[in-house]
Amino acid sequence: MSTSTALDVRAFRFPVRIYWEDTDAGGVVFYANYLKFFERARTEWLRHLGFGQEALKNEQRMMFVVTHTELRYIAPARLDDLLHVTVRPEATGRASLVVHQQAWRGDVLLTEGSIRIGCVDADTFRPRRMPDELINTLQTHAA
Repeated sequence: MSTSTALDVRAFRFPVRIYWEDTDAGGVVFYANYLKFFERARTEWLRHLGFGQEALKNEQRMMFVVTHTELRYIAPARLDDLLHVTVRPEATGRASLVVHQQAWRGDVLLTEGSIRIGCVDADTFRPRRMPDELINTLQTHAA
């Protein structure tokens, strides 16, 4: 997993506000919720690139599934914090991609991780190749 201590200006950024439901008994964001924040950011990143996940499912009969995650927790987020979750593609294959994601509060890095995502057939859940247009777009945006 790559580590960065400065916000990558090339990365897609998605704002996330922290609500009561995101926190644990200690008043900090529950660690698993970062995966939800990362998922939302990836969905909006794909939409920004012109690939809505519902349209991919309905029109291309394909879906994405997370196959591996590796996260590092650095500092806590708390109620009412405004975070910016970033998405930066690291590698794109024919049927999978790896993205590097980070959660920032201002200029403070809170959490970062590497997420591997596989492309599967929407009906059988078997691995399948992504459409060429999507592969080309992802490779264009890869680091």
